[in-house]
Amino acid sequence: MKVQHTVLEHLYHSKRMRMSDTLLIEAWAHDFAVVPGISFTSVPNAADCDRVWSVHQKMLTSRGVARLSSRALKVRRANNALLSTAALTRTTLPTLAAAPRAAPKPQQAPSQAARTYATESKQTIGTVKTVIGAVVDVQFESENLPPILNALEVQDFHGGRLVLEVASHLGENSVRTIAMDGTEGLVRGQKVIDTGAPITIPVGAGTLGRIMNVIGEPIDERGPIKASKRSPIHADPPAFVEQSTTAEVLETGIKVVDLLAPYARGGKIGLFGGAGVGKTVLIQELINNVAKAHGGFSIFCGVGERTREGNDLYHEMIETGVINLQGDSKVALVFGQMNEPPGARARVALTGLTIAEYFRDEEGQDVLLFIDNIFRFTQAGSEVSALLGRIPSAVGYQPTLSTDMGAMQERITTTKKGSITSVQAVYVPADDLTDPAPATTFAHLDATTVLSRGIAELGIYPAVDPLDSKSRMLDPRIVGQEHYEVATATQKILQDYKSLQDIIAILGMDELSEEDKLTVERARKIQRFMSQPFQVAQVFTGTEGKLVSLKDTVRSFKEILAGNHDSLPEAAFYMTGTIEDVKAKAEQLAKDMGSSA
Repeated sequence: MKVQHTVLEHLYHSKRMRMSDTLLIEAWAHDFAVVPGISFTSVPNAADCDRVWSVHQKMLTSRGVARLSSRALKVRRANNALLSTAALTRTTLPTLAAAPRAAPKPQQAPSQAARTYATESKQTIGTVKTVIGAVVDVQFESENLPPILNALEVQDFHGGRLVLEVASHLGENSVRTIAMDGTEGLVRGQKVIDTGAPITIPVGAGTLGRIMNVIGEPIDERGPIKASKRSPIHADPPAFVEQSTTAEVLETGIKVVDLLAPYARGGKIGLFGGAGVGKTVLIQELINNVAKAHGGFSIFCGVGERTREGNDLYHEMIETGVINLQGDSKVALVFGQMNEPPGARARVALTGLTIAEYFRDEEGQDVLLFIDNIFRFTQAGSEVSALLGRIPSAVGYQPTLSTDMGAMQERITTTKKGSITSVQAVYVPADDLTDPAPATTFAHLDATTVLSRGIAELGIYPAVDPLDSKSRMLDPRIVGQEHYEVATATQKILQDYKSLQDIIAILGMDELSEEDKLTVERARKIQRFMSQPFQVAQVFTGTEGKLVSLKDTVRSFKEILAGNHDSLPEAAFYMTGTIEDVKAKAEQLAKDMGSSA
């Protein structure tokens, strides 16, 4: 075989071969005649070397490579694993040729069970490597890195407990994390411990009446939360066999909603609107009306909204008895407000959802989940994506927009044990419903309540657009034939009025036919009758709030459409409850006009 070393040495220098290639050729030549017709006892010439090189290339690029001897494959694997090019060039070829025979068999890494974000891992300690705002890179000494979505805790952090969530693996035993709180004061070299699990929060009855942040810590200054169980905020949605679909209307007591876009019990409802059109007030009224009559538990998630609104909501719930500081409460609150880092705002909705899932799955409750505002969830995800260096998609949103939204929305569902009815306020940037954030949310909703700035400018509250708001529950097989006919007739007369507005603006009311004039008069009365005083706004307006049953709502609109109240003035329909309230207000207006005359 000494001549072969000479052949290989010649090949190595003339063809600039890697040492692993020369060793592989030697192994092939030893096992079987790879290059017939070549005598290895003679001094190799250039033609022989070219033939050896040609056969070598063919075997690497043909199916013959699959028929290599086991020894040849072992030689190549051993050299790739144990020898570097620099080391090979410093060693003589005869020694290298003998190396594969004495080389130890490469050790295979012990197989590990697949880990997911719900699997606990061994605790390891790392150090802070880089801090750029809310993004923290952590380096570990071993290759046992924490899985994606695992929670890490910074040790001896001066500001209290700082939790980091693993977002990506960088290589060199480093991970990139997103901080759940401010990183002011964090320095390189600080120790970080892997908790071995995702962020876990307390769940159960102990959370009722309390306010917590994204990592489950109380922020209401009432001491620690007493809970016997903690659950990870990341979980898989219920399996198909566990889910249940029931068509049942959830009465809200709000006329325009119950008539034109009724909500489904156990469904997902979206409140769409720009800034300042009344999304939060409508959610507060729903909590007041539905949560009280519902009798079950409610979870309120404040996602990226004003801290003042959360504070007002908390004290208002105490005043109305929804939260009882001394006894049982009906609602749990989770806040991650505007001043929080993007990591907290991107995860706080999952924290509230985890509490709701516990009541649904463990206690069989029908839970109400209020999220204000789901757009801030998307917005925070966009900020996190930019911080992680991902390439943005349309309008600058994260490329995983649909995935992030779907992962959360699929967990909000009805099972055979209980249900989660979700009401989500959706801020619409620049009042553009085609923006990717609200457009992505649309696909997951059972009902959409669109709040219109044009209607709000008319002074009609709630400023629900009766033509843009939709619900899959508005079906005669679900709500009944009478309700369906009244709702469609109401939408038709409002659509006719909308089409006549251009003519009225140019030519005036006098140019309309008598039939069109009657349509306009009834449509304007219906439009004003859709306004309703809210109980939660009573302290601002001084008007007593009204709660109208679905039966009274359908009856009242049916009478207006039939022309039974054409004689009543438009002003009498504004900010009232049932049609009886309209009649009483009309009488009062007549008395006031008579006394003033």
